[in-house]
Amino acid sequence: MSKKIIATAKAPAAIGPYVQGLKVGDFVFTSGQIPINPTNGEIVVGGVEAQTRQVLSNLAAILEEAGSSLRQAVKVTLFIKDMAAFGAINEVYAEFFGDNPPTRSCVEVARLPKDVLIEAEAIALAK
Repeated sequence: MSKKIIATAKAPAAIGPYVQGLKVGDFVFTSGQIPINPTNGEIVVGGVEAQTRQVLSNLAAILEEAGSSLRQAVKVTLFIKDMAAFGAINEVYAEFFGDNPPTRSCVEVARLPKDVLIEAEAIALAK
């Protein structure tokens, strides 16, 4: 089975030895996305809600480049700095996934790259 590298300017460029995403067979796998605005390369300010929106927008851009979408996501993993932000994150998350959400894991971690508040990765069906 072959794998195809997915890259888009609508999501932040990789800041290490990895790719934004891979399409393998009927699936798309994304690397973890942090709240970097792809236009200016800056971390989004405005708290966990703003950072969650940017992270999910970055994931959406990668999936769309692969011919998929958030609606086709089957698994999302969230890494968050503070479990007390869980409710606020869920509110924003629901805006993106609505009434057809994928499976999900949410893990509180000690530290994330660039000291952001949230990182997320996804696995989705390829259309």
